Amino acid sequence: MDKTKKGGFPEYIHELVVPEEAIDANGHVNNVVYVHWMQDLAIKHWQHIGGADIDHAAGCTWVARSHHIEYLKPAFKGERIVAKTWIATVGKVRSIRRYEFGREGEDKLLARGETDWVFVDVKTGRPRPIPSYVRENFPTE
Repeated sequence: MDKTKKGGFPEYIHELVVPEEAIDANGHVNNVVYVHWMQDLAIKHWQHIGGADIDHAAGCTWVARSHHIEYLKPAFKGERIVAKTWIATVGKVRSIRRYEFGREGEDKLLARGETDWVFVDVKTGRPRPIPSYVRENFPTE
């Protein structure tokens, strides 16, 4: 679902229930699971806004350059998580996407993060300039 983030910027919201396999030896969601959720959320959002057509037309794809995540509170099996993502910046060949994770019905964040994505030519594996129509159609922070 698309919603508008503060300042008028689009965000994508996805709700999920923490599965048993996401729980680690400490009894809460494993840190690596959040990174997996970030990637899944980015893909869902990109597909939702027509990104697959853009990638295909340009002969490109997105590759993660780096992830940053800050863990604030633990999450547990069976809890409903509200996951949000939005495109924060679009540069020449890179884009920063941000994420927030919270428990349903609470205002406090469980985790927040960002990924630095690079627009890459599928055949060569080299960075390619992000087409202007991407910048024009996807407003950022």
